[in-house]
Amino acid sequence: MAAHTTSPKVFITGASSGLGQALARHYAAQGAILGLVGRRGDKLTDLAATLPHPHAVHCYALDVRDALALRAAAGDFMARHGVPDIVIANAGISHGVNTEDPADLPHFASVMDTNWMAMVSTFSPFVGPMRERKRGTLVGIGSVAGVRGLPGHGAYSASKAAAMTYLESLRVELRADKVAVVTIAPGYIRTPMTDGNPFPMPFLMDSDKFARKAAAAIARGKRFAVLPWQMGIAAFGMRCLPRWLYDMLFARAPRKPTMAQRQAREAAKDRES
Repeated sequence: MAAHTTSPKVFITGASSGLGQALARHYAAQGAILGLVGRRGDKLTDLAATLPHPHAVHCYALDVRDALALRAAAGDFMARHGVPDIVIANAGISHGVNTEDPADLPHFASVMDTNWMAMVSTFSPFVGPMRERKRGTLVGIGSVAGVRGLPGHGAYSASKAAAMTYLESLRVELRADKVAVVTIAPGYIRTPMTDGNPFPMPFLMDSDKFARKAAAAIARGKRFAVLPWQMGIAAFGMRCLPRWLYDMLFARAPRKPTMAQRQAREAAKDRES
């Protein structure tokens, strides 16, 4: 039987590092019961041990692209504690990609599967119970990179655009059932994912501050929030640019290195050492 408790119940994917870890720490400080999903079980266990109430943390080591494993984790969490108040589909990856290189085709697929399809798989087990209860919040982590297609980021931009469009569809679908759907679109946040970016990152925000701001937007049931707010203005400007001007301005925009480029750089460093 599910436990009766007034503590908020929060289920978070991609919790072993970055934004997911920061969100887990924030909600743990609020006394939440947590379900944490990540590929690296050791990282999840280490994180749980540092949280204020480790006995209230349930860790699920799995790949979010495995829909059956996600459903099993969701079922286990609900069997223990009932339907969560908040589900955050945060898991995401980013690769620089080159359409010309056939070796990058699997990277296109893995980014889309992780950033978009896994979001659908994360929400799927919870939608029915939340609709029946007439309460709950589903949160998807999008990105400012999904507002326009950024050169060299074709996989990431496409996956985040798909995620944010999906979230909008879901928000309208669930409106009558009083289930909130919140889209959080980060700009540049200091995480392991952005640490390797070899270009300037304007308005870079620390992950702990992001978690506080995101949680506040979630608590208000805000439909769409860009963090930091300055990037919201930048995103609006990007969206309003006519295509010819956008193409001209962004043709020389900095690009995330592809896997082949990263491997070549690492090999060069090895030779130098």
